[in-house]
Amino acid sequence: MTVSKLTLKEMCEEFDVTPRTLRYYEYIELLIPEKQGRKRLYGHKEKVRLTLIKRGRRFGFTLEEIRQWLEMYDRKDRNQVQLESWIDGATKQAKELEDRKADIQAALDDMQELRDGAQRELDALKKS
Repeated sequence: MTVSKLTLKEMCEEFDVTPRTLRYYEYIELLIPEKQGRKRLYGHKEKVRLTLIKRGRRFGFTLEEIRQWLEMYDRKDRNQVQLESWIDGATKQAKELEDRKADIQAALDDMQELRDGAQRELDALKKS
């Protein structure tokens, strides 16, 4: 079975990230691509790690929290303390996302109310 490796450009296209982002993740050692001269090649492990990094970012985790998550993911001997720590962090982050969701809903409700008021005012002006 041949594992295809992606170039920097291909990785950027597949994962919708910039070259600068990939280089930064390499700099902080979240990704470690194979190097052939100046060329970077990303294999299966880096693809999986970038998928997890993007998921963690979408969830709102910091890069340091993601690093810890990846270290746990890489280890075969996960222990209870690591899993409890991850669950605590995920619970905290879920609460933060719920709070942001409520703030966004409140902003949307306010905007809709203002928009509706402006529409009523415009309709009244058109009638007169």
